[in-house]
Order: sequence, then structure tokens, then C-alpha cells
Amino acid sequence: MSDDLIKLYSGRILELAASLPAPAPLDAPDGTAKVRSPLCGSTVTVEVGLDAVGRIARYSQDVKACALGQASAAVSGAAMIGRTRDEVASARDELRAMLKSGGPVPAAPFDGLEVLRPAVDFRNRHASILLALDATVQAMDAAMADA
Repeated sequence: MSDDLIKLYSGRILELAASLPAPAPLDAPDGTAKVRSPLCGSTVTVEVGLDAVGRIARYSQDVKACALGQASAAVSGAAMIGRTRDEVASARDELRAMLKSGGPVPAAPFDGLEVLRPAVDFRNRHASILLALDATVQAMDAAMADA
């Protein structure tokens, strides 16, 4: 394994991946989305329950991804309760900019995604890293469309 790959799969990334809670489907979710990375086949399925003003009140994710996708899902999933669709979409866009164009780390409470900065040079991993946030935005869109 190259030194770059060893740095990419740091102890912190692996700890986050291992800390991802087991999926626990929601009873009667307001919105659900399953997103797949065509490049690597990773998938994330997200279920959300929204409160009366459109914030995430309940959240579940089923992550079948590489360690990077799992780490991203662990960090973002821990920050989801209380977030609006715009906050989640902003975090996704900020993470994409960090990975693709050297942008800043996503704003709090998603700033823990900084741990994925070493993946900047591994473009083939970007889609997997973005899956959890993509799926959450889509699940929120589905919930709002059904409201």
C-alpha cells in the first residue's frame, strides 16, 4: 500500500467508520432516499422524520460503503438532528468544494468532516464520501414533497 493510501486511511477515519451505529429503520419515516455511487457501488439509504417546521427530528441511515463513506456518514449523521434542508445542502456543497477545489472545511456542526481532507487527491472516492449528505437532502426533499 502506498504512503498516500496509508495516510488516507488514518486511524481516525477507521475509528469513525467503526463507530457508525447499526441501522435502525424509522417507524413511518416522512422521507426516504437511497443513493448509489456508480463508480464504486457504495450505497446509503436515509430515512428522516421532520418536525413541524421542517427540521430533522428523527434520522436513520443504512450505509454500505468504504471506510471513507462510512466515516463521512458517521460525522454527518451525528450532526443531523435539528438540521434544516438548507443546512444539510450547504454542508454537502461545502464538502464537495473542500474535496474538489480545495475549499474550506464545512461549517459547524459538520466541521468534523475535516478528517476527510486527505481524500482530496483521490477523486474516485469523492462520490462515496458525499453519499450520506446527498441521500439526506433527497430524503428531506421527498418528505417535503409528501407534506
